[in-house]
Amino acid sequence: MTSLLRLGPVDAGETLTLQRAAYVPEARTHRNLDLPPLVETFEQTKEALGDPACFAWGIRESGRLVASVRIVVDGEAGLVGRLIVAPDRQGHGLGSSLLLAAEAAMPEPVTVFRLFTGERSAGPLRMYPKLGYVETHRTPESDYELVHFEKPRVRPGGPVR
Repeated sequence: MTSLLRLGPVDAGETLTLQRAAYVPEARTHRNLDLPPLVETFEQTKEALGDPACFAWGIRESGRLVASVRIVVDGEAGLVGRLIVAPDRQGHGLGSSLLLAAEAAMPEPVTVFRLFTGERSAGPLRMYPKLGYVETHRTPESDYELVHFEKPRVRPGGPVR
């Protein structure tokens, strides 16, 4: 993996473009074109990337942003969202390596990571358990369910708790 890159408001346009490209297949799979990542505006993306509680990370290849993730710190929880990989780069381990690197780079108070995905998101549903995430519950959303996962933060000496 190329080095982990911290993203900020100046990366909002490129991040939003990548986000839309990555989420269109998810929207089709879930028959829901109103997924929040698809209707998010440039200003909302810029604001999120400028929020001090939001740690946004990315991977660039030959100058192109090909993957990114946001983790919002909420007390001891790191709320993972918008883990995206360019469609032509999916399936090469970028999402997994980026998520693990971003988790390791989070501030000390974070002891648990939480995230969710749609029940029809086959790739993420395979990936998250491989990375140590455990399903905690499901919530209804339109005509499908959101699958919620949690993982304790792991440090070199073992899990934190």
